[in-house]
Amino acid sequence: MAHTDHRTMRRVLHREIAGTIGLLTDEHDFRAMRRYRSFAFADHTTYLAQVEALLRSRAAQGNHTAVALFDPEDYAAFCADTGLEPDTPTSRARFTAEIATNGPSLPYDGRPLDELVPDLVDEAVRQATWEYASTLLARLGPCASCGEDIGRAAFTRAADLLVRILDTAPPGNRHLVCSVSTTPEALVAVLHVDDEDSGSTRLDEAEALEFTTVLALGIATRSPGGLVMRTTADDTPDRIYGWRLRDDGLEPLTAGEVFDAYCTDVESGDLISPESGVDYGTPPDLGEEGPQPRHRH
Repeated sequence: MAHTDHRTMRRVLHREIAGTIGLLTDEHDFRAMRRYRSFAFADHTTYLAQVEALLRSRAAQGNHTAVALFDPEDYAAFCADTGLEPDTPTSRARFTAEIATNGPSLPYDGRPLDELVPDLVDEAVRQATWEYASTLLARLGPCASCGEDIGRAAFTRAADLLVRILDTAPPGNRHLVCSVSTTPEALVAVLHVDDEDSGSTRLDEAEALEFTTVLALGIATRSPGGLVMRTTADDTPDRIYGWRLRDDGLEPLTAGEVFDAYCTDVESGDLISPESGVDYGTPPDLGEEGPQPRHRH
């Protein structure tokens, strides 16, 4: 009987997949979907197991499937906006196709869901961060004194700074973190840049766009914030250095300030032991010429 039930559940899921499956990653979202009579699952654990079994089955047949986050509130709003009846598998399939086009998703690569879901959530946070920062930049409008678009100018400035940071960095794989204190909460962007054997560098363009946008927002709004980079290379200690946001640019942190930042627990403020084999230092000169233009809102 149990095997029959599982086959039935998998057939239900099949009807809601068109190359992408919208995944209810947590218990709260799962309970929200149970209000719909056409949603056949009663237990979140069983639901996740059936989704994973279906993904593996499709992969074994050579079918490529993307996994996207299914948000019940967004689904209800989608149905209201489009006039669709929310309590049908067809409507859920339509919404899943929509989020596959416009929302964060990851290709299923054979990993267990408990390994894939954190990466999917990170992707969703990254996209939301970029969209939020982009919206705030666009709202800044023109400079009161020169008429230049403040957001566009800040983005150009941030892109230039990022190029200078990477050009002056020592060889190795780089991990950059930019944080900007905005209301209601801080925005954080991360960028990974890897050295290739050919001597060139490799980075994710979406990551770079988000990183530049968050840095631009900090510059444009003169918000408190900072940028820290860690470089890892063979046979040398890791190097860590950084800057604080200041006016329209970056001000180098001292080695002591970087050390304190890395050796203080963010939540409690308690000191933590420094890592061995790590060089906490000052950043290289970015090679800028003279003061940068300042814009007024």
